[in-house]
Amino acid sequence: MPDPTRPPAEALLELFGELTDVMFCAKDAAGRYTEVNDAFVRRTRERSRAAVIGRRAGDLFVPALAERYEEQDAAVLADGRPLRHELELIRRGRGAAGWYVTTKLPVRAGDGTVAGVVSVSEDLRSPEDSDPALPALRAVVDLVAARPDRPPRVEEMVAAAGCSTSALERRVRRVFGLAPTQFVLRTRIDHARALLTGSDLPLAEIATACGFHDQPAFTRQFARLAGETPGQYRRRAR
Repeated sequence: MPDPTRPPAEALLELFGELTDVMFCAKDAAGRYTEVNDAFVRRTRERSRAAVIGRRAGDLFVPALAERYEEQDAAVLADGRPLRHELELIRRGRGAAGWYVTTKLPVRAGDGTVAGVVSVSEDLRSPEDSDPALPALRAVVDLVAARPDRPPRVEEMVAAAGCSTSALERRVRRVFGLAPTQFVLRTRIDHARALLTGSDLPLAEIATACGFHDQPAFTRQFARLAGETPGQYRRRAR
């Protein structure tokens, strides 16, 4: 039987605190963190939850990332609409960067006004080779990997998979946790990361090799996902 003396919210916070591959945080309307779990703390430079509570994104993250998080929060606070399945490239603790999908929901006060935001970011680990849905997507994975400079359209992926658009969506989300278009973007950015760290190619050539119209477009998209420019990523990685 549930403990009637314990508020459900308290139990949920304890549960979120146990998660290792999902980052959780809650903010008030002023952008201050009111709750975080240890997985979230590890992505900052702090060592404890107490050191994060009461601070804002600008206190904990580089300007590009902080600005992005604040824009996301402002949109949720302004109209009360959730932000769902946002693809992000985030450093895992103090190690290498990894792919996450973030969802943010509004928190409403008793009078219905939006009083804050709660957010979860799920770590998109590589799928297991034993996943029964993976073989059906192998042709799609190979198509996307073979053409980072010419990203395939959804229609081409549907043809490669030999299924309907809705079936492709379900299969890709099940295996990779992403929509098909997000999976294509992730593959292109991963190719760009490999070129940034494993070659001396100019950024303009890397942009072309990864299917971007020009270097500025590549820089904007990379910075939106990673919170740093390709040049900054290359310098830090080296």
